[in-house]
Amino acid sequence: MDTPAIAARGLRVVYRPGLFERPRVGLVGLDLEVAANEVFGYVGANGAGKTTTIKALVGLLAPDGGQAFILGRAAGESAARRELGYAPENPYFYEYLTARETLDFYARLCGVLRPERRRRAAELLERVGLAASADRRVRQFSKGMVQRLGLAQALVNDPRVLILDEPMTGLDPVGRHDVRRLILDLKAAGKTIFFSSHILSDVEAICDRAAMLHEGRLVSCGKLAELLSGRVLAVELTLAGVGPALEQELAALLRSQASEGSEALAKEPARAALTRREGQLLHLTVPDQSAADELLRRAVAAGATVRALVPTRESLEDYFLRVRREAGEKGPGPFSAGGAGP
Repeated sequence: MDTPAIAARGLRVVYRPGLFERPRVGLVGLDLEVAANEVFGYVGANGAGKTTTIKALVGLLAPDGGQAFILGRAAGESAARRELGYAPENPYFYEYLTARETLDFYARLCGVLRPERRRRAAELLERVGLAASADRRVRQFSKGMVQRLGLAQALVNDPRVLILDEPMTGLDPVGRHDVRRLILDLKAAGKTIFFSSHILSDVEAICDRAAMLHEGRLVSCGKLAELLSGRVLAVELTLAGVGPALEQELAALLRSQASEGSEALAKEPARAALTRREGQLLHLTVPDQSAADELLRRAVAAGATVRALVPTRESLEDYFLRVRREAGEKGPGPFSAGGAGP
């Protein structure tokens, strides 16, 4: 059996804020494995325990119970750290250094020889889109530029495993695209990438697998195709040839469907049915397939033409909200009254 690139075995972390304050849960018996050469997304609400997990994995936090491993070596050991690259959510660098000097400094700490440091710094600055700013001082950088520099810093030792805490924070759409491409390039080069994110569309776009944390507990983990239900959450219709009388009839039907709802929609926020005109086209959104079938039957019978029918299936964001709601219905876990740790 192959050794996982990252493993957590029964990780438990409890924060004790003060003498008269209740303990706060950080992690409750976390068991997790990330395979080699995998892009793994780690999601959860603020305070769920994502950063706590990452700190335990990179050896910055000693858990109250359990163990963490990097490539089979205990987290925090020198042998594990040599194989690891880490970028925190809010990286901090010496502001009087340039970007090139910053990477040279961290590469030197990692034991990279001088000729290789120079080549590596130039290569990484190009890779993260900072080549033109290589000799600018970090104090002149925007938040997004600092974030890019943090990614470059995490790669100076050419690690086999990369752990990133919210790597898309502070990036504009171009920056997010660049980071997604960088992560996929690193995977193609044989690296393992573990990253947390609040931007669920990025997780959905590039991850092989994802895990969700709720109040310090792992509530789901697997391939996205297995996690998402595939069910239709709404259907968008575009009709042509709809006269005023038929439009009023369809609007009345939509109002009736929205008020009646369905058993599934009773358990979650319903998507509002609506209509809008765009020239000769009428656009409608209905809550499910059965509602769409009834609306189409009436529209076609009245002489309308169907121009488009687009079902909207469960996304990772929909899944995230559903699992959080279901986890909340089961009741809070131990210590949760005080909230989760960082």
